[in-house]
Amino acid sequence: MMMAKRGIPAAESRLRFPEFVGQRLRQVLFGDVTAESTERNGNNLSTMPVMGVSKAEGIVPMEERLIASDIVRYKIVEKDWFAYNPMRLNIGSIAQWKGAASILVSPDYVVFKCLDGEDSGVDSSYLDHFRQSDAWKRFVTEGGDGSVRVRIYYKDLARLQLTIPRRNEQEKIADCLTSLDEVIAAQGRKVEALKAHKRGLMQQLFPREGETRPRLRFPEFRNAPEWKVKKLSALIGLVSGAHLSPGQYGSAGDVPYFTGPSDFTNDMQCVKKWTASSTNTAQEHDTLITVKGSGVGECWYLEMPSVAIGRQLMAVRGKASSSQFINQFLLTKRTRFEDLASGNLIPGLARGDILDLVAPFPKKDEQQRIADCLSSLDAQITAESHQLAALKTHKQGLMQQLFPAPETTSA
Repeated sequence: MMMAKRGIPAAESRLRFPEFVGQRLRQVLFGDVTAESTERNGNNLSTMPVMGVSKAEGIVPMEERLIASDIVRYKIVEKDWFAYNPMRLNIGSIAQWKGAASILVSPDYVVFKCLDGEDSGVDSSYLDHFRQSDAWKRFVTEGGDGSVRVRIYYKDLARLQLTIPRRNEQEKIADCLTSLDEVIAAQGRKVEALKAHKRGLMQQLFPREGETRPRLRFPEFRNAPEWKVKKLSALIGLVSGAHLSPGQYGSAGDVPYFTGPSDFTNDMQCVKKWTASSTNTAQEHDTLITVKGSGVGECWYLEMPSVAIGRQLMAVRGKASSSQFINQFLLTKRTRFEDLASGNLIPGLARGDILDLVAPFPKKDEQQRIADCLSSLDAQITAESHQLAALKTHKQGLMQQLFPAPETTSA
């Protein structure tokens, strides 16, 4: 799809479709092209579902425990209308309802709709994409007092000065971005399908609890003996992490420093913390496991030469087994580790929780065969996930080009 780029004032789009280059954009107030709706359920014995707004998932069913016993004051939302929590707008909790049937939302929510008209309205799909752009986020942040949560009501939004194209250009922009959303959604489904396939395969390749033979074995191992039950300590070594004071690490150094799962990466360019040296280091092919704090039980297969680890982490090192197999085995124990951590006096995993784990294990050649199979799936999942991230980045960049930055006017 061909577009034209122009060096134009900041109040205009930096990127336009060729047929619209040269056409003037118009400046309108948000309140001139939208209208707030305060229509309520009233005394209707409504069967309309009660919904809430989530930043991550959009409009979703509200938890029953959060719904008031009396829903008379709940607001009605029709197809293509927007709803948001005024306390959470600046963290992205706004969405368009795209279902055919009407719904109810909390009386505390703000509900608004787009006005029709070639020259006096705004296309609802165009606005739905615009509210996901950086331009919208800047307005919402600047429209409050800078705090993480600040009440932003419709009257505050109404002051937003929009620079928008005519309706036919709005629709073309919306169609373009919607098509890209469909590609992103398809790629997301592909990634989730691969993850589900791997989870199902792991359930087949590892024995069930209390069993010593998996339900699925590679042809060359079908007549092999049952797996032998062993303590994990017979197969691995365990390196505990150590705390470094702020003066011992920073943005430069010789060794990457990981303090938790948010640091996990195998790309040196993505390392955020460095240190000069550390005696508590993980080595290439170790599995890092989170033992304290958020993400207990989360694992990461290390493909860097050396990484210093904080006390929230331990490094599992295969000594009589395939390192990749141990990594895949530990991934199957995530729920068990979470249960163990929550049951301890101080939430977290102790060394014994890992070393004393008893489970059946095959001989090393079968371990490696299983590891090779699952690792190849991991590589495919990683590649497809990178493609998904690239598509999302492309869309964000495209929106920055297509949507002019908003301006606010005094009340």
